[in-house]
Amino acid sequence: MKTAHDLVALAKAKIQEVTVDRADSVLKEANFLLDVREPDEYAAGHLPGAISIPRGVLEFVLSSHATFAARDLKIVVYCKTSGRAALAACAMQDMGYQHVVSISGGIDAWQAAGFPVEQPVHPAFD
Repeated sequence: MKTAHDLVALAKAKIQEVTVDRADSVLKEANFLLDVREPDEYAAGHLPGAISIPRGVLEFVLSSHATFAARDLKIVVYCKTSGRAALAACAMQDMGYQHVVSISGGIDAWQAAGFPVEQPVHPAFD
């Protein structure tokens, strides 16, 4: 029986990962940056410009929105440490997406390297 760790290792063997040090150049070329964490994780802080599509609904969202119809889009995915992003990138490749890259180490590595994180701005009602 395979564990979640086994599945992530299998996915990582099939996908392209980029380190946070190289992520900037990949992000400049990307059409989309997808945060595949849960909504509360995204709300707590996310990479600048990221779109929230939780891993659990990723395939459904990609299949139902014309924005993601082209399989030659350049897409970067990330999560907390890169496990969910690896699974997401592998699933996207299975769906026919040709240019999917995962950020190795996820947002944890991004923050450890000192790169910026955005948080939603909530209006203040005085």
